[in-house]
Parts: sequence; C-alpha cells; structure tokens
Amino acid sequence: MQAIMETIFETIYLAFALFSGIYLLIKSKGRLDYIFLCISILILGCGDAFHLVPRMVGLNTTGLENYKAELGIGKLVTSITMTFFYVLMYIFLIVRYKKNPPLWLHIVYGLLFLIRIVLVAMPQNNWLSESPYIWNIIRNIPFILMGVIFIVLSYRYQKEDKYFKWTWLIVIFSFIFYLITAFGASFVTMLGMMMLPKTICYMVLFVFALLANKQEQ
Repeated sequence: MQAIMETIFETIYLAFALFSGIYLLIKSKGRLDYIFLCISILILGCGDAFHLVPRMVGLNTTGLENYKAELGIGKLVTSITMTFFYVLMYIFLIVRYKKNPPLWLHIVYGLLFLIRIVLVAMPQNNWLSESPYIWNIIRNIPFILMGVIFIVLSYRYQKEDKYFKWTWLIVIFSFIFYLITAFGASFVTMLGMMMLPKTICYMVLFVFALLANKQEQ
C-alpha cells in the first residue's frame, strides 16, 4: 500500500513541477523574475526525479536495498539541484522586488553555495553505499545557513506581496521536514516519510507562483 500511494504522490509532484516550470516559462513574457522562478522550479523537479524515480522503482520491485547505488546518485544530484534552487530563488527575490542587499551578503551567500557544492562532491560522502552520518551533518550546515538567509530576505521583501508573502513560512516548514528526514531517518526509518510534507510545501509554492502569474498577466 505504501509503495502504491508514495508512487502516485511522487508522480503527481514531478508532473506538477514540470508543468509549473514550463507554464511559467511560456507565460513569463520576458519578465526576469518569472524566468528565474520557472528555472528554479524546473531544476528542483528534474533534480528530485533522479532520487524519486529509483525510489519508486525500488518500492514497486525488489526493494530499496537493491537500489542503493542509484538512490545514492539520486541523493547526490538532488543535493546539488536543491542548492541551485535556493540560489535562483535568492536572485528571484532581488529581481522581483528590485532590492539590493549589501555586497557582503552576496559574498556570504555565494561562499556558502560554493562550500555546500564542494562538501557534497567530497568522496567521503560515500554516495554509492552508505553515507557517513557525520558527513550528512557537515554538508548540510552551509545549506541550512543559505536557507536562513533566504527566509529572512523573503520575510522582509515579500510581506506586502499578496501571493508570495508566505514564502518564508513555507520554506521554514520545508526545512524542518527536510532536517527531520536528513538527521533522523538513519535512526527511525519512518521519519523518512517527512519528505512527503516537505514536498507538499514546494507544491504549495508552485501554486502561489501560478496564481501570481495569472493575476499579473
């Protein structure tokens, strides 16, 4: 039952992410804010597919334990694309609201991005089998800091925006569910299910983006 329900949900998510990204790209009419937004959505969805597709196959065939390498590579790709997602969303904030954060903040955000990518690419992560728990913590530290910066800026810039004003709260919840899974699933397998509400948070963000685009057209 879990395999069927999870497969249906993840298929809907991937299809919705693809639809939302392409639709926003078509409807952007050259607006840079929507171009950055749609690219970020497409990168997020395509990156998640590298992890979710092997997971769906494993759940519906011989089990996840027989797809450790594929799932590991999927986690590696997803870790990278999620990082790019928050970089593009950071740019989206600046372009849409015509704000210019101080130079030091750009430098810090850029450095956190680079550190995160380097840490994710380190061979010590052992992506093809079992990633050491300590490296799970290490590689997520710069990612969490990127999320904190984005949440603060989102709250400051978007609080007057009818459709995006709750982005900061959505991202907070998505990070909470992500961290519960990332740090807790190794000890309690069922905590891995927290990726489902995390995914729902992203889908809510896609809905707000579609509504905002429709209104502004």
